[in-house]
Amino acid sequence: MKKNNFIDGAIISTISLIICKILGLIYVIPFYKIIGTEGGALYSYAYSIYAMFLNLSTVGIPSAIAKIISEYDTLNYQSSKLNAYRIASKLLNIVGIISFIIMFTFAPNLANSIIGGVEGGNSVENVTTAIRVVSTALLIVPRLSIVKGYFQGNKYLTESSLSAIIEQLIRIIVIIVGSFVTVKIFNLPVEYAVYIATFGATIGALSAYIYLKIKSKDVIKKDEKVVKTKEEEQLTTKVIIKKIIVYAIPFVIMALLQSAYNVVDTFTLVKTLTKLGYETSVAETTIGVMTTWGSKLNMIVISLSIGLTGSLIPNVVGSYTKGDFKDINDKLNLSFKMLLFTTIPMAFGMSFLSEVVWHVFYGIDELSVNIFTIYILQVIVYGLFTTITTITQSMNQTKITIGCLFTSFILKFILNIPAMHLFKTIGIPSYYAPTVVDAFVVFTSLLLALFILKKKFKFEYKELLPFILKILLGLIAMLISLTLLKLVYYNNDTVFTAIITIILYTIVGAFIYFLVINKFKLLENVFGNDYKSKLLKRIKIRR
Repeated sequence: MKKNNFIDGAIISTISLIICKILGLIYVIPFYKIIGTEGGALYSYAYSIYAMFLNLSTVGIPSAIAKIISEYDTLNYQSSKLNAYRIASKLLNIVGIISFIIMFTFAPNLANSIIGGVEGGNSVENVTTAIRVVSTALLIVPRLSIVKGYFQGNKYLTESSLSAIIEQLIRIIVIIVGSFVTVKIFNLPVEYAVYIATFGATIGALSAYIYLKIKSKDVIKKDEKVVKTKEEEQLTTKVIIKKIIVYAIPFVIMALLQSAYNVVDTFTLVKTLTKLGYETSVAETTIGVMTTWGSKLNMIVISLSIGLTGSLIPNVVGSYTKGDFKDINDKLNLSFKMLLFTTIPMAFGMSFLSEVVWHVFYGIDELSVNIFTIYILQVIVYGLFTTITTITQSMNQTKITIGCLFTSFILKFILNIPAMHLFKTIGIPSYYAPTVVDAFVVFTSLLLALFILKKKFKFEYKELLPFILKILLGLIAMLISLTLLKLVYYNNDTVFTAIITIILYTIVGAFIYFLVINKFKLLENVFGNDYKSKLLKRIKIRR
């Protein structure tokens, strides 16, 4: 196995995540047709709760392990690196079991808090069962995540990325085959298809776990052969456990606060919209778009930031261990450039084509399209915010990380319900409010983090402003070209013609965008001349 550097690691992680998200998008087309809007809402209820408990069950240990292993690898503490992994595995197994018991036991209480008293949609009993089924994944996913953290810390990102693809592929097979057989062959109610679909998370995680355990044998054997240094003798089990806990606490708070966004929507959106006079179907469609169907489309773009963070952690930790803050600042600017370079045109392109995109994956639904048109744009600030919190946490700047995340969560908690009331008062549909609130609070917290880093570590972002302006020029040119093209051809009559429309608009938009940014030499600015040459060679373009 070969270790990956920052750029290679970022690209490998991103590509694998994009593959996973494409697989995730492909499966939702038949899955949505099988279970429908109400089934989708039931699926999202269970998964939003599962996400919260998953963060509790992992308690930040996988990310902490990736950080510790990277730190020990930089210091050449190979023996302690392996010891930390084994200790963390035991801790996480215990916590995973406890979290499963709690989630399974209190599922009725959680279900009642979500839709208790709401009529016309899913029942409390159905939500309870869905939560209990997906809770079984807590017995496997924590174990999988700790092995991933071990690979990530050692900079073996290829294997970790492949495991993610395996997990997603197996999960999708269970979801599609299981739900189809349940509804179409055995003619059982839709909720049974949702139960099987949620169980897919357990089967997928188990498959990926087996793959990584087999792959980890070679890495572990290599670390076992290394003789413990004198410096490592001080790193006792007690010292390592303390370090794991200290490193894990900020990560779990960070993960909990991030997942709390969906939890706030889960507990407030349906009840508030129905109180404001909207039908239950409208409320459940809104939460379905935000937590399941729309978020799956968003994840194509968000994968870029997640891929970056997988490569950022070991590289930033290494630079921080050496005290090289200039390198960290450079990586931050480079990461932002990579994100802005790709997420801005992708997000606005999908927003522009929201009607045909939604038609291809889910069918014709005006309400869902309207929500998604706005919802997709928040991925730009979300990606930047994810990157900045990863960097601050990798630098042991716990206060900055938690402070910014807590600020965003408090703002979300405070503004979510009032914003829905405000939107109705001023004549804007209230179902837009949660999305607008998300974007606002994340952007506010992003600016706060950048300000603190600049003040505390003298970080500079001057080069980002002209870069963003050039990106916006490329974006404007792209949108103008697509608007003109719409006057000539735009067909959304059938799924086939919608696909043709997407392909045509993507080719034209991408061509115009890259034509403009190439004039500003942004491709070299982001990836360097070597990567540009390789890219041009692979697609057989000669200068």
